[in-house]
Amino acid sequence: MIKRYTHPDMGRIWSDQHRYETWLQVETAALDAMARAGIVPAEAAADVRARGAFDIARIEEIEQVTQHDVIAFTTAVAEKVGPSARWLHFGLTSSDVIDTAQALQMREACDLILQDLDALMRAVQARADEHRRTVMIGRTHGVHAEPMTFGVKLALWYAELARDVARVVRAREVVSVGKLSGAVGTFAHLSPAIEADVCASLGLAPALVASQVIQRDRHAELMFALAVTASSLEKFALEIRGLQKTELGEVEEPFAKGQKGSSAMPHKRNPIACEQIVGLARLIRGNAHAALENNALWHERDISHSSVERVILPDSFIAVDHMLRRFTRVVSGMVVYPERMLENLNRSRGVVFSGTVLLELARRGVTREQAYEWVQRNAMRSFHEHRDFKALLLADADVTAVLPPAEIERAFDLDEQLQHVDAIFERVFIPVAAGQTAGAAAVH
Repeated sequence: MIKRYTHPDMGRIWSDQHRYETWLQVETAALDAMARAGIVPAEAAADVRARGAFDIARIEEIEQVTQHDVIAFTTAVAEKVGPSARWLHFGLTSSDVIDTAQALQMREACDLILQDLDALMRAVQARADEHRRTVMIGRTHGVHAEPMTFGVKLALWYAELARDVARVVRAREVVSVGKLSGAVGTFAHLSPAIEADVCASLGLAPALVASQVIQRDRHAELMFALAVTASSLEKFALEIRGLQKTELGEVEEPFAKGQKGSSAMPHKRNPIACEQIVGLARLIRGNAHAALENNALWHERDISHSSVERVILPDSFIAVDHMLRRFTRVVSGMVVYPERMLENLNRSRGVVFSGTVLLELARRGVTREQAYEWVQRNAMRSFHEHRDFKALLLADADVTAVLPPAEIERAFDLDEQLQHVDAIFERVFIPVAAGQTAGAAAVH
């Protein structure tokens, strides 16, 4: 199911093929930098760049003997290159290659996540514009509160997605670092100038200081950004699930022709996409916890983080990519029922305007405590006697002695309640400049 919605490039980024491609990219960039510095023969660097290649099956065959993936990789490449391969991996330790190459993968994957976020934000904005004035009841504690619009609910999603963009952009910058400082980070065999040259050629920043590895607080921050993004999607999906309940029936995720909801009950139209998103968010949170555990390593490095990252990085990026793309389809295709929203708003017989009546009484000199008592007693009668709240107020001598009928009527005016919706939209939906993504515009 995840493969169906995942961007094919996301799987490619985390494939064995691409992992070894990035390793070779770092190895050849290091050789080029050393050739420019006169450390290795220029012809050897050129030879490795021209002839450097690998065969995954051969790497795996060698690794069965060496039990070391980088040695298996360099051995397999050396077989393709020939004599010039004696300069391959010169002055480097394994983590110089692995960590720098992994930074390239994480940067690529972040770029896809940012594209996904931009597509989702555009879909949310389109539906928000469509439902700017679609009136519904707001709920707090699951109970009717005051009227709002479905567009305002979607504007809130958009603003949160903009914050998710900012977090991913920040995390992308934090992990886009390389290191070639050797076995304990002291540059014992290559100078900082070589590291700076290699990182510049790869578009990375050199780590200011490292041990044998790039420090894993960076990776934890990235995983946190993915986990928060997943939690945002969970929040939105949970809202759709709640609104799709039969008793509410206000919003429904798309249900395709030929789709089946239950093997036993032909009538079922279940929010399976939203439920899947909620479930996957739990997985990403667990992976973020594992990333935090990876930060504390023995001395200058152990490999307890390595096995974890081989799972949590590809799995998390692939899952979040899937979640974003699938939820974009949900938002674009979700069915909204304005009539049902209005019907549900009216089910509470007008008590949701009690706050406005309270304020109007206070504005005319009634103490807040007295006004609250008058309004609440009529609201409770409306609940228990199933009577219209406005009619009860109009028949209450205490209330009408202060508020004329016209003012009571005005307190129930939806246009008055929603008069600032346009102002909310103006604050949230910043105009997108030509060539600028929706996410970038919202962040700024």
